[in-house]
Amino acid sequence: MPVRLLRLGLLLVLAAIVLSIAQVVVLRFVDPPTSAFMLARTLEHWRAPGEDFRIDYRWRDFDAVSPHLLMSVIASEDQNFAHHRGFDLDAIDEALSGGSRRGASTISQQVAKNLFLWGGRSWVRKGLEAWYTGWIELTWPKRRILEVYVNIAEFGDGIYGAEAAAQRHFGISASALDPARSARLAAVLPSPRRYSPTQPGPHVQQRAAWVQRQVVQLGGQEYLEACCGR
Repeated sequence: MPVRLLRLGLLLVLAAIVLSIAQVVVLRFVDPPTSAFMLARTLEHWRAPGEDFRIDYRWRDFDAVSPHLLMSVIASEDQNFAHHRGFDLDAIDEALSGGSRRGASTISQQVAKNLFLWGGRSWVRKGLEAWYTGWIELTWPKRRILEVYVNIAEFGDGIYGAEAAAQRHFGISASALDPARSARLAAVLPSPRRYSPTQPGPHVQQRAAWVQRQVVQLGGQEYLEACCGR
């Protein structure tokens, strides 16, 4: 019996490994219909049915999203996006020392977390995040990573992705976002349910101005073309 249980356990572990890798490879080519975070938010609503709530998620391909938003997101969230392989050790050091306005998580890590995992903090979740991040970086080009991120990132309560954000906040398409609006959307990403890009307080205004300066320092369109072929 112990041998059979051991074999069964090993088979389950192997199946989980194969399934997780298959998830990543499939979504390299197939646009995700939803994400783990969207499903979790929907579940929260089911537990509180009195809320007037719905998920707004509208996929747009890379070329249908304004390059201003793509660069604003990179400037705000992951300035070494073009150069690292999923983990930015320099950003981690800066965040730990309190000298950075950006978090330590890369865009690749955030894709892994939002797409496949759950919120909260635990060593198990961080370990799975690292696992998925490694496979995403191994099998996806940077263009695909950024494309998926700007489509599944939350830009307001229940508002997921660039198109839904542009339509709901500004009444325009994601392709029409200018530098100022793009910077405000990127500025709310750390706390999209707390801050508003349409009624920005001092914090969002200051962060949006910082984002625009960072876009210029990074090189703007040239950075995006070198990174993602646009």
